[in-house]
Amino acid sequence: MAKKDEAKQPEVSGNVMFYEQPVPLTKEKHAKFGVQQVDQPFAFMKGQHFLPLTAPEFGPASASMPIIFAGEERAPLAVMGIRSGENLFVNEGQYEIDFYMPAFARRYPFVLAGDNANDRFVVCVDEAAECVTDKKPDQLFFDKEDTSQFTKEAFQFLQSFERDRQATTKMIEAFKALDLFEPKEMNFQGNNADGTPAPQQKIADYFAISEDKLKALPAEKLAEFSQNGYLAVAYAHLISLGNWQRLVNMTLRRAQAAEAKA
Repeated sequence: MAKKDEAKQPEVSGNVMFYEQPVPLTKEKHAKFGVQQVDQPFAFMKGQHFLPLTAPEFGPASASMPIIFAGEERAPLAVMGIRSGENLFVNEGQYEIDFYMPAFARRYPFVLAGDNANDRFVVCVDEAAECVTDKKPDQLFFDKEDTSQFTKEAFQFLQSFERDRQATTKMIEAFKALDLFEPKEMNFQGNNADGTPAPQQKIADYFAISEDKLKALPAEKLAEFSQNGYLAVAYAHLISLGNWQRLVNMTLRRAQAAEAKA
């Protein structure tokens, strides 16, 4: 009997940004658990200067921040800061409401994790999250024997996010197959105290879609990309690169504010 019970227990694998103690969400363990309001609800993301992004998010995100592609997999990322460990969109645990927040962060403290033993995904919750509590939560995870409406909506969001993630992977493979990516770098040159130009500093190395290669695609491929939404995603990415200067300006303002407090 012990072996049979053990076989039913999910064996969750993988590490995910933000999540310190993700565990499978179960009625047996979390009947009294839920989430509560906290003073700094987005403090968990203040140290992340980039976040993963899915293809359907490129449009809204392009108005707020640069979108780049990184690594061998050309993973799409929303750039949230130009210094490691600094998220410019989080201030004292609050998110700047005028800017887009990636779904990767909006799903917290829930996450889908791989269950190797049963070859499936399981819904997990980060028990280390400040908002997760078993002391009179504002929103319970369970309502009697069923999941609460709050949890059901969270599950739907996770499922939508996973579909978008898989669709994004498919899109990236299509871009890679056509060799549309090119290496790029972002540099910044400020001024010294005396007003003279300071040495140029490299902010980032990344991959971008080449607009020239995109325009050179055969008409039928461009028509296909237009129909399946890939063309809109590509141009949203290219437009988003104009936001590098915004991040530079935000960084300078934050540094000036810190100096004024010192």
